[in-house]
Amino acid sequence: MQALRERLLSLQDKKYQKFHSELCPGTANIIGIRIPVLRQLASEIVRQGEYPDYLQQALQKPFHYSEEATLCGMVLGLLKIDFTKRLEYLKLFVPRIDNWAVCDVTCSSLKAFRKNQQQGRRFLQHYLASHNEYELRFAVVMLMNYYNDDAYIDDTLKELNAVRHEGYYVKMAVAWALSLCFIKQRDKTMTLLQNNALDDFTYNKALQKCRESFRVSDEDKALLQSMKRK
Repeated sequence: MQALRERLLSLQDKKYQKFHSELCPGTANIIGIRIPVLRQLASEIVRQGEYPDYLQQALQKPFHYSEEATLCGMVLGLLKIDFTKRLEYLKLFVPRIDNWAVCDVTCSSLKAFRKNQQQGRRFLQHYLASHNEYELRFAVVMLMNYYNDDAYIDDTLKELNAVRHEGYYVKMAVAWALSLCFIKQRDKTMTLLQNNALDDFTYNKALQKCRESFRVSDEDKALLQSMKRK
């Protein structure tokens, strides 16, 4: 792992480090490596068959740098393995997510959930009940990414409406998820927005994110604006 850490440090982009650090306040261990570069390295680890040893080491020790966590999340997404085994790895990984960027990149990498929705949904229930800010954000972003289709939208909207957490990154994730649900499933999401149990901040942020989308009609944007809570 020391050799991998040294390689990560060699990939530093100082301008990107400054930019990314500003996006993740409170995260002091950012090297500054662009996402495409990390994806290339993750692909290399998987392609060369190095992932069993890599994961055994990566998931047994704390991540020193944020990019080490991001890289691990990417590898978990790229693996061509049994879905149950992937979930076993994720059980070790998810509690170690400590910022929104690691969370969201990991979620976007876990495309295997599309073909394993039922089993994946059961797995997410534990994190939907979590009091940990980033575990709960992980569950919300996963619902947004992989469970807004006709088969799951009703349950997803119900679960988003039931989220109760004071963490900023949870509230923003719920708002973001609802805005995407509005784009994908307009009528059902509108019904929820008109009658919900969301706190004012999350509700108004959801309306704002809907209005900011170029995929929402001007008519709907005007309606959503009129629904804002004072």
